[in-house]
Amino acid sequence: MTKEELFLTIKKKKSFLCIGLDTDITKLPAKLLETEDPVFEFNKNIIDLSHDLCVAYKLNTAFYESQGAKGWLSLENTINYINKTAPGVFTIADAKRGDIGNTSKMYAKAFLETLNFDAITVAPYMGEDSISPFLEYKNKWVILLALTSNKGAFDFQTSKVSMNEKQSGPPIERFLYQQVIETSKKWSSPENMMYVVGATKAEMLLDIRKIIPDNFLLVPGVGAQGGSLHDVVKYGINKQCGLLVNSSRGIIYASTENNYAARAREEAQKLQKEMEILLNQYLL
Repeated sequence: MTKEELFLTIKKKKSFLCIGLDTDITKLPAKLLETEDPVFEFNKNIIDLSHDLCVAYKLNTAFYESQGAKGWLSLENTINYINKTAPGVFTIADAKRGDIGNTSKMYAKAFLETLNFDAITVAPYMGEDSISPFLEYKNKWVILLALTSNKGAFDFQTSKVSMNEKQSGPPIERFLYQQVIETSKKWSSPENMMYVVGATKAEMLLDIRKIIPDNFLLVPGVGAQGGSLHDVVKYGINKQCGLLVNSSRGIIYASTENNYAARAREEAQKLQKEMEILLNQYLL
């Protein structure tokens, strides 16, 4: 999916909602456990009742990998179902990969080719050669971890670093996450690189937008983690929206009873309506 296609979908649906299918088999209604693939059955019902409200689905692969081969099959069934029944929806493998070049090449093939996701989250710690294999796929996206929504983000991401960007002159001091963004933006373009910025750090979006005004941002942390959708938009929106705001637990676990899919739709619709108001206020 191209950047322009993603923006057109946002305008059409009046939504920049990403639903996280972080499906924990221990939280599923008991009746689903009787089915052949409970996780896929859960996801399928959520997708059927929400794909008109969201522009993206994010599958955190840990929830599938933890179940071994059966979990991987649930992952395959889910991504295949999305691509078949909702082909205009952007799909994200939240895998947080990143390794030396030949290993990253295999990770890229697994998620962007074999499973046919539109995007994959990647950790930038090992540098450009660990990221470049993911950037070789046309109309596929790398989503780089920049400033995450968890408390531990302050352990390293907001540490001060000094960098000499020119041969002469004093070093420039900035936060580590700012340096990650500043350096990595040279590896590609806003046409195929996004960044993860947590909603719980919304006020920092102002400085981030000074570095990457045109890139899309994947923003977790709205909902169960307490991030403010209004603040995210206020500080982070750009002329093509530039935001995919993710909610996982707040939507898919709105109910653990048999009405879970209907309740998930209700919660997704609440967010979509808020997004429509904000889009009209700031953009459309």
